[in-house]
Amino acid sequence: MQSIPNLSAELVFWIIFVAFVVIIYFCDKKFGMLRDTSTAAIRPYSFSTVQFAWWMTIVLSSFITILLWKFRMPTLDQSTLILIGITSATKVTATSIDLSDQSNPKITRHQNSETEYFLLDILSDATGVSVNRLQTVIFNFVFGLWFVTTVLYRLHDPAFSVDAIMPPIENRDLILLGLSSGTYAALKATENKNQPAAG
Repeated sequence: MQSIPNLSAELVFWIIFVAFVVIIYFCDKKFGMLRDTSTAAIRPYSFSTVQFAWWMTIVLSSFITILLWKFRMPTLDQSTLILIGITSATKVTATSIDLSDQSNPKITRHQNSETEYFLLDILSDATGVSVNRLQTVIFNFVFGLWFVTTVLYRLHDPAFSVDAIMPPIENRDLILLGLSSGTYAALKATENKNQPAAG
């Protein structure tokens, strides 16, 4: 029995997904939620924050859709919790690096330059567009797309229990995402170190 007879599961999911995107967009415009730690008037977007928001939007949209459609609260798979942990750890590490660099007067941070370009911000480090960041963005986008399409397919398949609708992520894929995020964090720790101090 469908919980919302006049709507499809896909439509319910996308309504929730878009609602989260609109809320995040509003919070960013109002409070700079997706922005880097910066002294610029228009702060650049933070890759680690955007990555965290991307996965939280996907997982929460899936969770709420399953809850509304099946009338049961799903249990998150361990791999999904690990994925959220990876994105959270990346965000915390990146923020710590930013605060450390910001407190060092010998460092000129490229994040203090004004910008208005979302993609350029999340793909760039102190030297410009980074291959590592591009790779990480592609990995996160592809895995996110796979996660969403799998959830939408399994919502209609009675062979999958409520707890199995959100797909488990293979260990090798978690390692790939973890290594990608870890490399980003490692390079971020050194990206401003070779920049000349202001003045």
